[in-house]
Amino acid sequence: MRKLFLGILVFLSLHVWAEDDGKCDLSISAEVVSTYVWRGSYQTGTSIQPFMEFTVGGFSLGTWGSVDIAGFGYKEVDLMASFSFKNVTVGLYDTWIAGEMNYNYFDLSKTTLHLLEAWVAYSFDRIPLSIGWYTSIAGDETCSKYLKNGKLKNAFPTYIEATYTFPVRKTILEAAIGVSPWKSSTLYNRYDEGGMTDGFAVVNLSLKASRDIKMTDSYSLPVFGQLIFNPAKEDTFLVFGIRF
Repeated sequence: MRKLFLGILVFLSLHVWAEDDGKCDLSISAEVVSTYVWRGSYQTGTSIQPFMEFTVGGFSLGTWGSVDIAGFGYKEVDLMASFSFKNVTVGLYDTWIAGEMNYNYFDLSKTTLHLLEAWVAYSFDRIPLSIGWYTSIAGDETCSKYLKNGKLKNAFPTYIEATYTFPVRKTILEAAIGVSPWKSSTLYNRYDEGGMTDGFAVVNLSLKASRDIKMTDSYSLPVFGQLIFNPAKEDTFLVFGIRF
């Protein structure tokens, strides 16, 4: 109880400080996507994906989720924490993916469905290019570990992505390439080939086009389309999305 009280006290102190400096912000949004594709890999079909983020100065706390509209039982809830300083952002993701009626969110044992990922991103000043490095450091053994000599070994599956953003008239284009630099268990590779690769693999080549469609004099609806190739899986997707 004392820890909970101290946590609430720190939160309220940050809130008051942020209000005084005008640096506090709360963002709420949602997307509807025709297909949920994550880093070049299919997750599920048409989905609703809500997002909330609280920002104080350079610190951010947020949550993101996904649930398929067709009711096939896919459910994902992610918790996020990050800190930004100038062009660099560092953070942690806690990802939890489970089916409906799967009441094990607080299971943090060796069989947990949580996956903890550390990441760092850098945005360049003179060119619209950003690079992110994401490494899973703990959690779901079916995703982050592999069997060697009868024992589970941590693969520390890693994803590196470079994104270049540029405008074309009223449309914003984002070209991205994502790679898995070493053995990555089942996160980025073909399940019919054992769920992992032993080395470097390109897992995501994508081009995303975003624009706002004017609905009224005071409101425009953000939409996007994205063409995605996964050379490692020999797979491809064309995704449409709406942001609210």
